[in-house]
Amino acid sequence: MPNVELSPEWGIEAAADLKARLAPHLGDADEVVLAAPAASRVHSASLQVLAAFFRSRRAAGRATRLEPCADGLRDAAVQLGIAAELGLAPSQP
Repeated sequence: MPNVELSPEWGIEAAADLKARLAPHLGDADEVVLAAPAASRVHSASLQVLAAFFRSRRAAGRATRLEPCADGLRDAAVQLGIAAELGLAPSQP
């Protein structure tokens, strides 16, 4: 199971780097576990890249998880309505 540690930077300028970091794992047959415990400054462009990665893997029948996930990233996904697509539940108060 490939584990991919993601950068703590999730601003708009980080979207291209995120895409490049995820691209080699699109075809991984095993489950891919992405770790984003310190994600900050979450921008919708980076979340779009992440959602596209999950969507592409799901369409190919491949499992993907985001664990651990920073609360800021989780909350941004909830606000954008893509938390379920990323397998995330809202953070607890």
